[in-house]
Amino acid sequence: MEALNKIALDLVSIRKQFPILDQKINGKPLIYFDNGATTQKPKQVIDKITEYYSSYNSNIHRGVHTLSQKATTAYDEARAYVANFINAKKTSEVIFTKGTTESVNFVATCFGKKFISKGDEIVVSEMEHHSNILPWQELCNSTGAVLKVIPVTEEGKLDYVAFEKLLNPKTKLISVTHVSNTLGTVNDVKRIIDFAHSMNIPVMLDGAQAIPHLKVDVQDLDADFYCFSGHKVYAPTGIGILYAKEKWLNQFDAYQPGGGSIKTVSFAKTEYADAPHKFEAGTPNIEGAIALAEALRYVNEIGISTIANHEHELLIYATEKLLQINELKIFGTAPCKAGVISFNVGNIHPFDIGTLLDKQGIAVRTGHHCTQPLMARYGIQGTVRMSFAIYNTKQEIDVFIEALNKTLKMLG
Repeated sequence: MEALNKIALDLVSIRKQFPILDQKINGKPLIYFDNGATTQKPKQVIDKITEYYSSYNSNIHRGVHTLSQKATTAYDEARAYVANFINAKKTSEVIFTKGTTESVNFVATCFGKKFISKGDEIVVSEMEHHSNILPWQELCNSTGAVLKVIPVTEEGKLDYVAFEKLLNPKTKLISVTHVSNTLGTVNDVKRIIDFAHSMNIPVMLDGAQAIPHLKVDVQDLDADFYCFSGHKVYAPTGIGILYAKEKWLNQFDAYQPGGGSIKTVSFAKTEYADAPHKFEAGTPNIEGAIALAEALRYVNEIGISTIANHEHELLIYATEKLLQINELKIFGTAPCKAGVISFNVGNIHPFDIGTLLDKQGIAVRTGHHCTQPLMARYGIQGTVRMSFAIYNTKQEIDVFIEALNKTLKMLG
């Protein structure tokens, strides 16, 4: 009983750290189950942004005055913190981007320019977010390369046997999600990387849905490229990272040439700076990078294993409750899942369920979740998706189940 009380007290304390949760939507206390789209921000992250603009707002790397020096130090320290968080071998292997989408485009552009030509093959999976499909499609369209797809099983796992059969001497790159944003499936990316590397094929991982829930060690994974977005791990929008092994960055041309990316410029020749500055032209999202580091610090303070265990408890609890509802089907039943549940109920449109839940103060995501090929695989248009974070509770799930049952009665 004492342990349970301690957990309850901790959750009360944690929820107080998120100001946005203390409000009502349509007269009901907000229950936020849309964390897969974006997480809410703790006060210490919000305060860090305020501190930057209130105390040392300035451009970086080019100023000798005090504010510029302070901003530069904070920005560089943020990069070092991120590098340590994912266990990058070198700080210079971490590039700040706008988020996962830009990171994937970065690799598609830089890697594609150097290593992809007509007839080459790029492998993605059937469960990918559109952001990890479209850049590769565009690259294939422009080069004559071919996009190959790893199929997904009925329970929502990658077909690893089919994957291994896909690879051949024409395969130049594999880009797959670490955790599915729709199914919640945690893919065996270590298996993918080990097999790919046995054939000298580099691998990129979309870690947008993994970084809030799992301990990520890029050296242990041996990923060639790893990316994620800050706003899915308690940081602001518009900031993310691309991790790339030094050997690749040394071979890449500048992604977007411009100020801050150079050593010397003349009309005859330009010499670019070393990574990471070579790939961060222009004024970066300084406060975003600083706040991202603060968000990761917040995760470390709680402990990623504590977060994962709590979310797993919520996943199990909610799944058991949902499966008691007649005609409800969950998409994504792999044994290894993050805190994401996608479901439909009979022939009721997900949008209708989501709209009526919102009337009761509950935020869920409805639609195809930017995974239309995956929806096509299951023969559906979309789902209702609930996704968890550290501040969610079993009590919220109970309210959600009651509201869902009320909604289903209203919809007949």
